[in-house]
Amino acid sequence: MTSVTATFLFADIAGFTALTEAHGDEQAARLVGDFCDAVDAELAGTSARLVKTIGDAVMLTFPEPAAAVLLGLRITRELMREHGAPAVRVGLHHGDAVQRGGDYYGAAVNLAARVSGEATAGEVLLTGSTAALAPQIDGVIYEPRGRQTLRNVREPVELFAASRAGGSRHDALATDPVCRMAVDPDNAAGRLMYEGTAFFFCTLTCAGQFATHPERYIR
Repeated sequence: MTSVTATFLFADIAGFTALTEAHGDEQAARLVGDFCDAVDAELAGTSARLVKTIGDAVMLTFPEPAAAVLLGLRITRELMREHGAPAVRVGLHHGDAVQRGGDYYGAAVNLAARVSGEATAGEVLLTGSTAALAPQIDGVIYEPRGRQTLRNVREPVELFAASRAGGSRHDALATDPVCRMAVDPDNAAGRLMYEGTAFFFCTLTCAGQFATHPERYIR
């Protein structure tokens, strides 16, 4: 066993259960495989390392937080458009852990996983202590999310969301309300209005399901 200090990042597919129900097990499995392969390809030539895949999630390590924040933004934004991946959420935390057999254990790892669970689709969330270690990243801003109570974490944790500075809301991806896939509004397979709000769909199948029972998918 070896003690290490690193930034731990978890990225997973938001709404994976809904995606599976809408598109079936085989397509969901293919999407997970494509997502994991695309993330792994992003690590080439970097100091980051893919530790493992856990279902629809990946765990990465970085020597320092700035690179983790930038890759998190890359995963949640550009990577989805390039590879057709579903909506992804990212959480990260920098701290001490124990390395054993190629895996990592400890409170810092657990906290990073819990932060990932708090993130919404397309969001990069990190702890306040981690943001303080990388206070100025070119082109990145932090938005406070307040102190949050996380499962199995004794004290509330200050969280921040990282985003691109000067980013336009028009650049954001929509989320298919049926399967939770990320959808580019300009290239959506379907668009429906419901109670004054526009919803975009990855396939006409999802649009049809929504049209039949819209109240089922509105939260």
